[in-house]
Amino acid sequence: MRYKIALIRGDGIGPEIVGETVKVIDKIGEKFGHTFEYVDVLMGGCATDAVGVSYPEGTAELCKACDAVLLGAVGGPKWGSDRPAAERPETALLAIRKDLGLYANLRPAALRPALAEACPLKRETAEKGIDLLVVRELTGGIYFGKRDKYQTEDRGLEATDLMAYSELEIERIGRRAFEMARLRRKKVSSVDKANVLETSRLWRTVMHRLAEEYSDVRYEDVLVDNCAMQLVRDPGQFDVVVTENMFGDILSDEASMITGSIGLLPSASMGDGAPALYEPIHGSAPDIAGQDKANPIAAILSAAMMFRYSFRLADEADAIEGAVDRALAEGWRTADIARPGESAVGTKRMGEAIRANI
Repeated sequence: MRYKIALIRGDGIGPEIVGETVKVIDKIGEKFGHTFEYVDVLMGGCATDAVGVSYPEGTAELCKACDAVLLGAVGGPKWGSDRPAAERPETALLAIRKDLGLYANLRPAALRPALAEACPLKRETAEKGIDLLVVRELTGGIYFGKRDKYQTEDRGLEATDLMAYSELEIERIGRRAFEMARLRRKKVSSVDKANVLETSRLWRTVMHRLAEEYSDVRYEDVLVDNCAMQLVRDPGQFDVVVTENMFGDILSDEASMITGSIGLLPSASMGDGAPALYEPIHGSAPDIAGQDKANPIAAILSAAMMFRYSFRLADEADAIEGAVDRALAEGWRTADIARPGESAVGTKRMGEAIRANI
């Protein structure tokens, strides 16, 4: 089989980790008989430096012509909030999600066997196992709502951000969560703030309707503050966690840290038709960019998700995930996951160790 992959190398450590991921993809191609065509797409702070905007015209069209999109990372203090919106990398991220219709963000959080000691939770909690999937709504809610700023007579300047959700938006992300649960342990935890927010009350109504349709899947409602607490008290109770955009942004980062390092976790952003976008969740880490210090595992595991969900090649995905686990079991560590006294290797050497285990 032949596949076409758009590469958004991006900023900071993005080019380094994408480079190692491409080598892993090519190794899989050699092993399983696939070929890959790569299309480099300029986006992020590097695009601002090159052409003056972070999301150049034609970016979405280049991506839509491919089977999947692999993103390294975008952003950094160089292109901060003092810049016009068109120059900020975050604007490009929101734009590509909208243009590709990527409304569902899948963030798995699993404690890898060789790194159980890196879990910051109590040993007895970690030993129960951590293997959950956060399904975050990605194109609605307060991040995409109307914004306003105005002067009041007695309170000074005031700003507002509107959180809005429709039944359609809730149903499609909820349905995605139930379908993912059917592929896992058949449990959905829907997170909201229905005791306060009207959007959450609508969210809960729609989710209850879906729960009746998916009667083979266990369902529960969880208030967002309780969910944040339960993630550190007993994360093993969760299978699929589905929630709206802002809650999902916060909870998925919390879930990532209980597995030991934000440098280990991949993500996928998916819609109903356009190519899905795969990226590590850790950001651009400009402080270590170009120093061969970044952990490439999250980007490499993002490629495994790409094989599994976009290409429907489960054996190839398993091969990548297995190679990561074997490399970790052999003792290979980058600086972010090395314990005191353990030697650490760089981005390239970790990539080599993973490829050697494919």
